[in-house]
Amino acid sequence: MDLDEMNKAVIAEFRANEGEVSKQFKDVPLLLINTVGAKTGEPRTKPLAYLRDGDRYVIIASFAGAEKNPPWYHNLIANPEFELEVGVQKFTARATVAAEPERTELYARMVEIMPVFAEYQEKTERVIPVMVLERV
Repeated sequence: MDLDEMNKAVIAEFRANEGEVSKQFKDVPLLLINTVGAKTGEPRTKPLAYLRDGDRYVIIASFAGAEKNPPWYHNLIANPEFELEVGVQKFTARATVAAEPERTELYARMVEIMPVFAEYQEKTERVIPVMVLERV
């Protein structure tokens, strides 16, 4: 199963089970971002792991440690207001890129709950962006 097919399955399961998913994402806090493609203008939905920070949601543009940022990052930079789904909630949110030192603090907190994010940072030379999502 390729990544697009896996994401479609995760999205369908997320929506059918009030934000709960199984298999490799069973204990991972997931949300869905519904963005508009920066180049295409087409709607895009992406399941992402997140960290809760008070009323804010934090996502990491790791792209599994690739040398470039993921497409959804560029979509949020181009169109920072988007629809966010968390559990059964669906609302408009605004994305901002966390600046230092907050970026490093939030990244470290994500590593605490999901150690794989430390591996992603080790795989790349770039500073992986951290995005903060807030309800509008």
